[in-house]
Amino acid sequence: MSGSAETILDVRDLHTHFFLRRGVVKAVDGVSFTLRRGEVLGLVGESGCGKSLTALSVMRLLPKGAARTVQGEIILDGENILKRTPSQMREIRGRKISMVLQDPQTSLNPVFSIGDQLREALVRKVPAKLKEIMKRAVEALRRVDIAAPEQRIGQYPHQMSGGMKQRVVGAIAISGEPEVLIADEPTTALDVTIQLQYLKLLKRLQRENGMAILFITHDFGVVARMCDRVAVMYAGRIVECGPVKQIFEAPSHPYTRALIASVPKMTGARGRLNSIDGQPPSLMDLPAGCRFASRCAHVEQRCLDQYPGTTQIGADHTADCWKIGSIGP
Repeated sequence: MSGSAETILDVRDLHTHFFLRRGVVKAVDGVSFTLRRGEVLGLVGESGCGKSLTALSVMRLLPKGAARTVQGEIILDGENILKRTPSQMREIRGRKISMVLQDPQTSLNPVFSIGDQLREALVRKVPAKLKEIMKRAVEALRRVDIAAPEQRIGQYPHQMSGGMKQRVVGAIAISGEPEVLIADEPTTALDVTIQLQYLKLLKRLQRENGMAILFITHDFGVVARMCDRVAVMYAGRIVECGPVKQIFEAPSHPYTRALIASVPKMTGARGRLNSIDGQPPSLMDLPAGCRFASRCAHVEQRCLDQYPGTTQIGADHTADCWKIGSIGP
């Protein structure tokens, strides 16, 4: 992916907090990244680091009451969608930006047929007569490689396997031909063989539609197969971002190194799996300095005192660390 490609999504200094009786949880605390047309950007990190909440913030689908975006900008195709009203956002979702959630069983309504749920999405794009809408719904299922779509259209979610339900969710998400698709760990609920089929399907749909994809995952194997660039997230911040090849061959942040080192090796002598000692900091009581400092083998006093600035390592590669260049591979 060329670094000169046009940016379709630009997230700038995004802060999304949960306001609880016990205090404020800074779940997303200064996230910035760009997504270019036709690109797949991977967002990786441990559970609880803020990946899914970042996606929900971009979609403006935050849990009502407790969660609120308190700062930042989300520029979608040149427009700050944080300034849009809820009714205006409903016109944007599905047409300009869509999302595939990680559990299709909870994404689909169990009391409506697959055809009814597809029809609702298709009508929002271009109103048409029922016969025409159902014809387009069948074609949408055929595009995501569901066999016998004419029969499946009348079935309910519980009558389908996990892989088929995930394909249906994908069909609904792309039915409006969005410019940006957010895929939030879409292969988590699938077995290994179905995962590979689904990833190939996503890549094919991307080529056909030319859409950009923000792919959220914790699986570096998926990142290597799917993504052009990868952003590594830790404790509410993106700590490193760059092309997949550079991140795998020369990771700069200690946390990125630790994540890659913890991936099991399929070749060579068997031994103990690498792990990252300690726990991430509480998002309700974040440290003043680097958030990985308590788990880092290279920590020094300034790491504890002040959060590091972003260092430009290459043309498209950045990391937040005081010791860039001074830590060996």
